[in-house]
Formats: sequence, structure tokens, C-alpha cells
Amino acid sequence: MARIRERNNELIIEAASKVFAECGFAATKTVDIAKLAGVPKPNVYYYFKSKENLYRSVLESITQPLLQASEPLLNNDDPVVAFKAYIRAKLQISKQHPHASKVFASEIMHGAPHLPEDIKQQLMEQTRTSTARIQSWIDQGLMAKVDPQHLLFSLWASTQTYADFDWQITAVTGRDELTDSDFETAASLIEQLVLKGCEVRSPA
Repeated sequence: MARIRERNNELIIEAASKVFAECGFAATKTVDIAKLAGVPKPNVYYYFKSKENLYRSVLESITQPLLQASEPLLNNDDPVVAFKAYIRAKLQISKQHPHASKVFASEIMHGAPHLPEDIKQQLMEQTRTSTARIQSWIDQGLMAKVDPQHLLFSLWASTQTYADFDWQITAVTGRDELTDSDFETAASLIEQLVLKGCEVRSPA
């Protein structure tokens, strides 16, 4: 029974991510989510109680991976290893959660009106600790003297664009969808830009 509930939760959140991404919060109808998920409409309310709760669940489905993605920056003393792992973790999120990523991006672009306060605080704390970590490498002479916050902004933009603007990327590349090879090429290029552009080196 627990396994069925978990599976239905996953189906509904996945469907909701796509519908919220395409329609926005206000225009989304739970009947469309239920139809896409292949479950009766009452099941949506049974599991999530309201559209607001379901929207929060979609946001949580992307913010938790985003929070976990910063772990390489915090758990590695070698900035070369840390940046490579961070870049790939961020790209993996774009690959695995493209619709939820678009929902998150839209929420932020609209001033985060529905983003719960606890999630905001977690994301802010993640940014503070990641910025401090990068600054520590700069202070150790392991990186060029760049602005840590703007480096993070650039990393967010260059990795999340593969989810948030996938239509544009597939149109330019002439593909129906991005492949594993595309994400590998992206990872290698972003790594090169960061490591060489910021003069990142491993500790002696």
C-alpha cells in the first residue's frame, strides 16, 4: 500500500511539474494534472489536499536536489574537484527535472510569491556557505580574485539554461531533445570556462 501511495505521489508531482511549467500556477487546473498523471481527480486532493500544497511539492522536488548540489563545494578541499562535481550535479538536475526546473525559474522571475519561507531561507543559507567556500579558495591563492557571488550566478545560468531554455537549445542544435552527449559536452565546456577562466588549481 505504501509503495502504491509513493508511486501515485511521484506520478502526480511529475504531471504537475509539466502542467505548472506550461500554464503557470494560476492557470493550472487539477483536472489536467490528474488526466496527465492517469489518476482520478479526487486522488490529487486525497494526496495533496490543495493545488497550493501540490505546487509546494513540485517546488520541493527541485529545491532539494538544488540544495544537495552544493555539497561538492562544501565537502572537497580541492576546488578543481569541487567545481567539476558541482557543475555536473547542476546539469544532472536540468536533465532529470526539466519541468520542475522551469516551475522554479518562473517562480523566481515573478518574485517568488509562492515559495515557502523555509525554502527561501535554506536557499539563502546555501548561497552564503557556497560563497564563503569559494572566497576561502581565493584567499588560499587557489583561484583568481573573482567575485564569488557573481561566479555562482554564472554557474546557475549556464547549467539551468539546459532545462529552462531547452526549446531554444534544441531548435538551434536541430535536435528533438538533448542527449547524454549534449550534457557531457556542456559539462566539459563549462568546466573549462570556470577552471581556466578563474585560474582554479589544486592544493600543492
